[in-house]
Amino acid sequence: MDEIRVLVADDQALLRGSFRVLVDTAPGLRTVGEAGTGAEAVDLAARERPDVVLMDVRMPEMDGIEATRRICSELSDVRVLILTTFDLDSYVYSALRAGASGFLLKDTPPADLLSAVRVVAAGDSLLAPTVTRRLIAEFIRRPAPVQPPPPGLDGVTEREREVLALIARGLSNNELAEYLHLSPATVKTHIGHLLAKLRARDRAQLVIAAYETGLVQPR
Repeated sequence: MDEIRVLVADDQALLRGSFRVLVDTAPGLRTVGEAGTGAEAVDLAARERPDVVLMDVRMPEMDGIEATRRICSELSDVRVLILTTFDLDSYVYSALRAGASGFLLKDTPPADLLSAVRVVAAGDSLLAPTVTRRLIAEFIRRPAPVQPPPPGLDGVTEREREVLALIARGLSNNELAEYLHLSPATVKTHIGHLLAKLRARDRAQLVIAAYETGLVQPR
Protein backbone atom coordinates (compact mmCIF):
# COMPACT_ATOMS: atom_id res chain seq x y z
CA MET A 1 0.00 0.00 0.00
CA ASP A 2 1.61 3.24 -1.17
CA GLU A 3 -0.48 5.65 0.86
CA ILE A 4 -3.06 5.05 3.57
CA ARG A 5 -6.12 7.24 3.10
CA VAL A 6 -7.98 8.13 6.30
CA LEU A 7 -11.44 9.55 6.96
CA VAL A 8 -11.96 11.19 10.37
CA ALA A 9 -15.48 11.06 11.85
CA ASP A 10 -16.10 12.90 15.13
CA ASP A 11 -18.69 15.45 16.18
CA GLN A 12 -16.09 17.65 17.86
CA ALA A 13 -14.38 19.93 15.35
CA LEU A 14 -11.34 20.41 17.56
CA LEU A 15 -10.71 16.67 17.78
CA ARG A 16 -11.24 16.22 14.05
CA GLY A 17 -8.69 18.92 13.38
CA SER A 18 -6.22 17.36 15.79
CA PHE A 19 -6.58 13.95 14.18
CA ARG A 20 -6.19 15.48 10.72
CA VAL A 21 -2.95 17.21 11.67
CA LEU A 22 -1.64 14.03 13.28
CA VAL A 23 -2.46 11.89 10.24
CA ASP A 24 -1.27 14.37 7.63
CA THR A 25 2.12 14.83 9.28
CA ALA A 26 2.76 11.08 9.45
CA PRO A 27 4.70 9.42 6.61
CA GLY A 28 2.50 7.45 4.25
CA LEU A 29 -0.82 8.66 5.69
CA ARG A 30 -3.25 11.25 4.35
CA THR A 31 -6.64 12.52 5.49
CA VAL A 32 -9.24 12.48 2.71
CA GLY A 33 -12.15 13.97 4.62
CA GLU A 34 -13.81 14.91 7.91
CA ALA A 35 -17.33 14.03 9.03
CA GLY A 36 -19.22 15.54 11.96
CA THR A 37 -22.10 13.04 11.93
CA GLY A 38 -22.53 9.35 11.22
CA ALA A 39 -24.54 10.12 8.09
CA GLU A 40 -21.74 12.30 6.77
CA ALA A 41 -19.25 9.53 7.51
CA VAL A 42 -21.27 7.04 5.44
CA ASP A 43 -21.61 9.46 2.52
CA LEU A 44 -17.93 10.47 2.57
CA ALA A 45 -16.79 6.86 2.86
CA ALA A 46 -18.81 5.94 -0.23
CA ARG A 47 -17.43 8.93 -2.13
CA GLU A 48 -13.78 8.81 -1.07
CA ARG A 49 -13.32 5.07 -0.41
CA PRO A 50 -10.73 5.60 2.36
CA ASP A 51 -8.63 2.73 3.62
CA VAL A 52 -9.51 3.47 7.24
CA VAL A 53 -12.29 5.42 8.97
CA LEU A 54 -11.51 6.76 12.44
CA MET A 55 -15.05 6.58 13.84
CA ASP A 56 -16.39 8.20 16.99
CA VAL A 57 -19.20 6.25 18.68
CA ARG A 58 -21.46 9.06 19.84
CA MET A 59 -22.45 11.40 17.03
CA PRO A 60 -25.66 13.22 16.04
CA GLU A 61 -28.10 12.12 13.30
CA MET A 62 -26.59 8.64 13.10
CA ASP A 63 -24.31 7.13 15.74
CA GLY A 64 -20.98 5.53 14.97
CA ILE A 65 -22.35 2.01 15.33
CA GLU A 66 -24.98 2.39 12.64
CA ALA A 67 -22.50 4.26 10.44
CA THR A 68 -20.01 1.42 10.92
CA ARG A 69 -22.65 -1.17 10.06
CA ARG A 70 -23.54 0.61 6.82
CA ILE A 71 -19.95 1.22 5.78
CA CYS A 72 -18.83 -2.33 6.48
CA SER A 73 -21.84 -3.89 4.74
CA GLU A 74 -21.62 -1.69 1.65
CA LEU A 75 -17.87 -1.04 1.31
CA SER A 76 -15.91 -4.24 1.82
CA ASP A 77 -12.57 -2.56 1.22
CA VAL A 78 -13.04 0.14 3.89
CA ARG A 79 -11.92 -0.59 7.46
CA VAL A 80 -13.37 1.09 10.54
CA LEU A 81 -11.38 1.85 13.68
CA ILE A 82 -13.60 2.92 16.56
CA LEU A 83 -12.54 5.77 18.82
CA THR A 84 -14.11 5.89 22.27
CA THR A 85 -13.71 7.84 25.49
CA PHE A 86 -14.15 4.96 27.92
CA ASP A 87 -12.49 1.55 27.91
CA LEU A 88 -15.76 -0.05 28.97
CA ASP A 89 -18.00 1.85 26.58
CA SER A 90 -21.11 -0.30 26.19
CA TYR A 91 -21.27 0.52 22.50
CA VAL A 92 -17.92 -0.95 21.56
CA TYR A 93 -19.05 -4.56 21.45
CA SER A 94 -21.93 -3.58 19.18
CA ALA A 95 -19.48 -1.76 16.95
CA LEU A 96 -17.32 -4.87 16.63
CA ARG A 97 -20.42 -6.86 15.73
CA ALA A 98 -21.22 -4.21 13.14
CA GLY A 99 -17.92 -4.89 11.41
CA ALA A 100 -15.38 -2.60 13.05
CA SER A 101 -11.81 -3.87 12.92
CA GLY A 102 -10.99 -2.70 16.42
CA PHE A 103 -11.09 0.27 18.73
CA LEU A 104 -8.89 2.75 20.52
CA LEU A 105 -9.32 5.09 23.44
CA LYS A 106 -9.23 8.76 22.50
CA ASP A 107 -6.37 9.34 24.92
CA THR A 108 -4.20 6.79 23.12
CA PRO A 109 -0.68 8.17 22.53
CA PRO A 110 -0.34 9.62 19.00
CA ALA A 111 2.29 7.10 17.95
CA ASP A 112 0.01 4.22 18.98
CA LEU A 113 -2.92 5.71 17.08
CA LEU A 114 -0.87 5.98 13.90
CA SER A 115 0.38 2.44 14.38
CA ALA A 116 -3.22 1.26 14.81
CA VAL A 117 -4.26 2.92 11.56
CA ARG A 118 -1.47 1.08 9.74
CA VAL A 119 -2.39 -2.24 11.36
CA VAL A 120 -6.04 -1.94 10.36
CA ALA A 121 -5.21 -0.69 6.87
CA ALA A 122 -3.05 -3.78 6.36
CA GLY A 123 -6.13 -5.93 6.89
CA ASP A 124 -5.49 -7.01 10.46
CA SER A 125 -7.58 -6.09 13.47
CA LEU A 126 -6.69 -4.16 16.56
CA LEU A 127 -7.44 -6.36 19.53
CA ALA A 128 -5.70 -5.33 22.71
CA PRO A 129 -6.02 -8.46 24.86
CA THR A 130 -6.31 -6.60 28.16
CA VAL A 131 -9.16 -4.37 27.01
CA THR A 132 -10.95 -5.83 24.01
CA ARG A 133 -11.21 -9.31 25.46
CA ARG A 134 -12.69 -7.87 28.64
CA LEU A 135 -15.23 -5.92 26.62
CA ILE A 136 -16.25 -8.94 24.60
CA ALA A 137 -16.51 -11.07 27.71
CA GLU A 138 -18.68 -8.44 29.39
CA PHE A 139 -21.08 -7.71 26.57
CA ILE A 140 -21.39 -11.19 25.13
CA ARG A 141 -23.66 -11.89 28.12
CA ARG A 142 -26.12 -9.28 26.93
CA PRO A 143 -28.94 -10.15 24.53
CA ALA A 144 -27.73 -9.80 20.96
CA PRO A 145 -29.57 -7.49 18.56
CA VAL A 146 -32.11 -9.13 16.31
CA GLN A 147 -30.10 -10.27 13.29
CA PRO A 148 -29.14 -13.49 11.52
CA PRO A 149 -27.35 -15.86 13.90
CA PRO A 150 -23.62 -16.35 13.43
CA PRO A 151 -22.58 -19.40 11.44
CA GLY A 152 -21.79 -22.44 13.56
CA LEU A 153 -18.56 -24.35 13.63
CA ASP A 154 -19.69 -27.14 11.33
CA GLY A 155 -16.94 -27.76 8.82
CA VAL A 156 -14.28 -26.20 11.05
CA THR A 157 -11.52 -28.70 11.76
CA GLU A 158 -10.17 -29.45 15.22
CA ARG A 159 -6.95 -27.64 14.44
CA GLU A 160 -8.89 -24.62 13.15
CA ARG A 161 -10.95 -24.61 16.34
CA GLU A 162 -7.75 -24.59 18.34
CA VAL A 163 -6.45 -21.67 16.32
CA LEU A 164 -9.76 -19.83 16.71
CA ALA A 165 -9.78 -20.27 20.48
CA LEU A 166 -6.25 -18.90 20.76
CA ILE A 167 -7.10 -15.94 18.55
CA ALA A 168 -9.97 -15.16 20.91
CA ARG A 169 -7.51 -15.21 23.80
CA GLY A 170 -5.48 -12.50 22.11
CA LEU A 171 -2.53 -14.41 20.64
CA SER A 172 -0.75 -12.90 17.64
CA ASN A 173 0.19 -14.95 14.58
CA ASN A 174 3.75 -15.36 15.82
CA GLU A 175 2.53 -16.45 19.24
CA LEU A 176 0.14 -18.91 17.61
CA ALA A 177 2.96 -20.39 15.54
CA GLU A 178 5.16 -20.79 18.58
CA TYR A 179 2.42 -22.23 20.80
CA LEU A 180 1.17 -24.72 18.20
CA HIS A 181 4.63 -25.51 16.77
CA LEU A 182 3.53 -24.43 13.31
CA SER A 183 5.13 -22.23 10.69
CA PRO A 184 3.77 -18.68 10.34
CA ALA A 185 2.63 -19.57 6.82
CA THR A 186 0.58 -22.50 8.14
CA VAL A 187 -1.00 -20.27 10.78
CA LYS A 188 -2.00 -17.77 8.08
CA THR A 189 -3.53 -20.61 6.06
CA HIS A 190 -5.63 -21.74 9.03
CA ILE A 191 -6.78 -18.18 9.65
CA GLY A 192 -7.70 -17.79 5.99
CA HIS A 193 -9.81 -20.94 6.16
CA LEU A 194 -11.53 -19.66 9.32
CA LEU A 195 -12.32 -16.32 7.73
CA ALA A 196 -13.93 -18.09 4.77
CA LYS A 197 -15.82 -20.74 6.74
CA LEU A 198 -17.16 -18.31 9.34
CA ARG A 199 -17.84 -15.54 6.81
CA ALA A 200 -15.73 -13.26 8.97
CA ARG A 201 -14.47 -9.90 7.77
CA ASP A 202 -11.27 -9.95 9.79
CA ARG A 203 -9.66 -11.11 13.02
CA ALA A 204 -12.04 -9.07 15.18
CA GLN A 205 -14.98 -10.94 13.69
CA LEU A 206 -13.26 -14.26 14.41
CA VAL A 207 -13.08 -13.30 18.08
CA ILE A 208 -16.78 -12.48 18.08
CA ALA A 209 -17.55 -15.85 16.44
CA ALA A 210 -15.46 -17.72 19.00
CA TYR A 211 -17.56 -16.27 21.83
CA GLU A 212 -20.94 -16.44 20.13
CA THR A 213 -20.56 -20.09 19.13
CA GLY A 214 -19.54 -20.98 22.69
CA LEU A 215 -16.05 -22.15 21.71
CA VAL A 216 -14.62 -19.67 24.21
CA GLN A 217 -16.42 -18.77 27.42
CA PRO A 218 -16.29 -15.29 28.95
CA ARG A 219 -14.18 -15.13 32.06
